[in-house]
Amino acid sequence: MQPPAESLPSSPPPVRGVDVSANTQCAHWHSERDIIAIRHKCCGEYYACISCHEALAGHPATCWSKSERGVRAVLCGKCKRELTIDEYLACGNVCPGCTAAFNPGCANHYDLYFEV
Repeated sequence: MQPPAESLPSSPPPVRGVDVSANTQCAHWHSERDIIAIRHKCCGEYYACISCHEALAGHPATCWSKSERGVRAVLCGKCKRELTIDEYLACGNVCPGCTAAFNPGCANHYDLYFEV
């Protein structure tokens, strides 16, 4: 069972990927707004993007189901807050913790991570 979304870990979870920056940008996505990482359901690990997962994980990615939208699976690369899937999908591309702007283009890839 995961802690409530409001609680912050004492140290942020590690983010895997190719050339990952402190703000979770990677070799594939590295604009100032590309600052989220997603915990993958298949392995429970945060990756900077799906391409990083494909390059490094050694297994296919699986999507979070609609019934799992309360799971903390999105990490803000700026403040390190873990958002539930519901929080992330409803945040309007702005971190509810630190107001950092997220890339609105990520919506084009939701189906790679979440059942839509």
